[in-house]
Amino acid sequence: MSSTSQWRNSKLRSRVASAALSFLVAFAAGLTSTQTAQAQTFTVLYNFRGPQSDGGNPWAGVIQDEAGNLYGTTTTGGPGGYGVIFELDTAGAETVLHYFTGSDGASPVSNLLRDSSGTLYGTALGGASGYRVVFQLGTTGTMTVLHSFTGDDGCYPQGAVIMNAKGILYGTASGCGAYGGGTVWKLNQSGKLTVMHNFAGGGQDGWSPNYATLLMDKHGNIYGFASEGGASDAGVVYKLTSSGQLTVLYSFAGGSTDGCGPLGAPVMDGKGNLYGTAGCGAYDFGVVWKLSDTGAETVLHNFTGEPWDGEYPYVGVIRDKAGNLYGTTELGGPSDYGTVWELSKSGTQSVLQSFAGFSGAWVYSSVLRDASGGLYGTASYGGTIGYGTVWRVTP
Repeated sequence: MSSTSQWRNSKLRSRVASAALSFLVAFAAGLTSTQTAQAQTFTVLYNFRGPQSDGGNPWAGVIQDEAGNLYGTTTTGGPGGYGVIFELDTAGAETVLHYFTGSDGASPVSNLLRDSSGTLYGTALGGASGYRVVFQLGTTGTMTVLHSFTGDDGCYPQGAVIMNAKGILYGTASGCGAYGGGTVWKLNQSGKLTVMHNFAGGGQDGWSPNYATLLMDKHGNIYGFASEGGASDAGVVYKLTSSGQLTVLYSFAGGSTDGCGPLGAPVMDGKGNLYGTAGCGAYDFGVVWKLSDTGAETVLHNFTGEPWDGEYPYVGVIRDKAGNLYGTTELGGPSDYGTVWELSKSGTQSVLQSFAGFSGAWVYSSVLRDASGGLYGTASYGGTIGYGTVWRVTP
């Protein structure tokens, strides 16, 4: 296993393994205050109830429809404990749209995709071979498994899916495939899955696109991350043409001067520059980076682990029209329960919200930004009951 995998997996597994116990200890200690920065307003929109008829422990972020309703998933909860798909209206009322049963999926960890008709798509555990599925939830509530991975075509897709103008879905699988390093795939409307690339590792390719979501430009080129592979086996940023030709745009070096193990989704500005997050960095708490259209990388921010900063940005960034970046960290802040942060175009980093137990704890989700500048996301634990929250930060 590479040093990048060790960094990522040791941090993630240790946190998940101790999450429920640690939260109960902190809860009992009375860590109930909500920390805010600048003039932001923080609101808990919903508290999950876990083992009841509700969901619990959301890892994925939320998406929004034209009316302002939010949609997301939880990894646990529901009658079978397999997680749910939920809708949260603008008044804060939750509706469970689907209870996963295990046979149709379980414990989804990636964001949903919603098409123009209101149909939802995503990935989850399960499938005929146990290698995960791609699912579709229609507007009438009908759940359909569009594809069950077999191993030959990849296994364990953990990123969100994207869709082109023709309704073709694209995504990644973090393992299996021809060489064992995962795949990039597309799934047409007839349910036929085609592997576009098999990751082989080494200096000229990536390996294991873990929790990786793709970006497609107007020409149909795909951009993404692999958590390992590349010149230093610390992960890569790649471009994949519609014909299946993959080019490594950048190989992370790891260590204190660069990032390692990129996760989440890339974002691109109007000049073709890419932005994202990764592990490692000067303090080993992760970085925000920029990759120019010529392949030059710049570390825009090193997370310090101090109370006024975050730790471990697992899910990438979003970008507003002014060039400011936004994201979350799993840990950090005064209570070490995670943060929501902004990185201005000039390079100034601000913590917009530090989680503190009742407001939520441990953030694995990406952020959503609405037209008025409000930010939305989930916390996997915490809240008034302990099974996580949906939250909003407004300017």
